[in-house]
Amino acid sequence: MNINVENVLEVEQIPSVYESNNVDLRFVSKDLVNGLKIVQKDTAYIVGNLALSEGISPHKNINGAPDELDYKVLLKSGLLLGFHKIGNPITLTTGFPFSTFQLYKDQAREMLVGEHILEFDTATFSSGGKKKVVAEVDNAYVMPEAVSCALALRKLGTARGNFFVVSLGYGTFEAILSTEGGLVQRSSVSTFGLRYAVKLLEAELSKTYYLDLKNEHQIDTAFRNSFIFLNRKRVDLSDLKRKVLRQYYEDVVSPALRKAFDDNDFSKSSTMYLAGGGALYDELLDCFQEEFTDILDVKVPEDAAYLAAKGYCFNSLMANGGDKGRAMGLDIGNSTTVICTFKVES
Repeated sequence: MNINVENVLEVEQIPSVYESNNVDLRFVSKDLVNGLKIVQKDTAYIVGNLALSEGISPHKNINGAPDELDYKVLLKSGLLLGFHKIGNPITLTTGFPFSTFQLYKDQAREMLVGEHILEFDTATFSSGGKKKVVAEVDNAYVMPEAVSCALALRKLGTARGNFFVVSLGYGTFEAILSTEGGLVQRSSVSTFGLRYAVKLLEAELSKTYYLDLKNEHQIDTAFRNSFIFLNRKRVDLSDLKRKVLRQYYEDVVSPALRKAFDDNDFSKSSTMYLAGGGALYDELLDCFQEEFTDILDVKVPEDAAYLAAKGYCFNSLMANGGDKGRAMGLDIGNSTTVICTFKVES
């Protein structure tokens, strides 16, 4: 049974980057979301948009473990934003790609449950100073990202019956066949994400231009924007982007799908949903539609980039007995961190 969710889900997102910063930053952003400065073990870190505007080389590890600094800083940032939305207690669900899910799930759950002391600096967006709040996570759940995307599609009423889900993340590409009874484990696949294409573009660019020590996130941003400024010149990346995305599809995506899905799977469903940030690239959508013409109807949901976070939030809602005021989904992605809650009527 689907839940009536029209106009009740709220989503916040921040770039998944951070950098240590001991500068006294005052009135440099408009609000908390854009002015995140988090304290972790007596060291202050600027996070997300603030790291991009005030940092020198903001960064994040790819598919980091829960005990690594980047995960802890982004977790605190996500909890802080979620806390300001719904308060305490919080029922939290997050997840990992299939490739790291079994490895990290228990460790993550143990780390998530309990009280989290969140120290942050409000001077970045107000006349205040450092503050502390305590976020109480009463229950925490960890699930595979692609499974969460499928859950969101069902709960939002977008999909029913059997369907394929392809999650095009920055660090990981995943695909599953989702049925009313759950996923078909045999048909699940997890391999290289869009980072593969971004690295191809970086390698091609470096043959012609000096990239001026630009870090991975800066190259990824240029990739998404289809242009980059190099030596005070705007360089159009549209053609190169189209080329490397097709190469990524042909080298990574298509072979993985051929290995994962067989004729028996295609006989069970006629629809494929694309999720994740990569679903927003028309160049990739064209590749999928070309390969699956007359086989599958390939669709991109309107909220494709947020499906994992929404699925996590729905899982929290089901786990806590339907209390929207406590449910939270947190998707700590390699490119973007997404926080999803239900609107709470004041």
